Amino acid sequence: MARERGPIVKRCRYLGIEPSYLGSSKRLGRRRRNMRKLSEYGIQLKEKQKLKFIYGVLERPFRGYYEKAEKMGGITGENLLRLLEMRLDNVVFRLGLGRTRREARQIVRHNLITVNGKKANIPSIQLKVGDVVAVKESKKDMTRFQQVLDTTHSRIVPAWLSADQENLQGTISAVPERDQLDFPINETLIVELYSK
Repeated sequence: MARERGPIVKRCRYLGIEPSYLGSSKRLGRRRRNMRKLSEYGIQLKEKQKLKFIYGVLERPFRGYYEKAEKMGGITGENLLRLLEMRLDNVVFRLGLGRTRREARQIVRHNLITVNGKKANIPSIQLKVGDVVAVKESKKDMTRFQQVLDTTHSRIVPAWLSADQENLQGTISAVPERDQLDFPINETLIVELYSK
């Protein structure tokens, strides 16, 4: 399975995003460089790379999300963000069951999560309102989850999710709205890039 394995902070510095958006506690140092002026295409491409990097999605699946978002009706850019937010690995991260999206993806791949009581080990599963995401009953006493919760207890769970951290589970109570997303992405630039 292909995935990005490069240094997170270096990539964040290049893309101009804080590592905290990925769940990392590392900070970007102050580094002054002469940034060359990007063309319109370069700016749009960088915005797409930012979004792909934040969610850990490669080009081919990302293109599929864009095409699906286009067919949904409404604002394509917001639909794209909703599709990415409603992925199982992202919901596990947002509920505080994983310190980073990478760790949340690993937790899902290792068969530690259930959706509506059924095992789910595919990180890209699209969830819907009413779905209950929980740690498997037999795995709830793992020290791993206690350590994760100790780290993520101060993380704010978005309003579209209701978390029950005591029972290591959460429910999707609504579809995420654009203003509930906490990272600086200009999705219109991505739409412009793909509509060329």
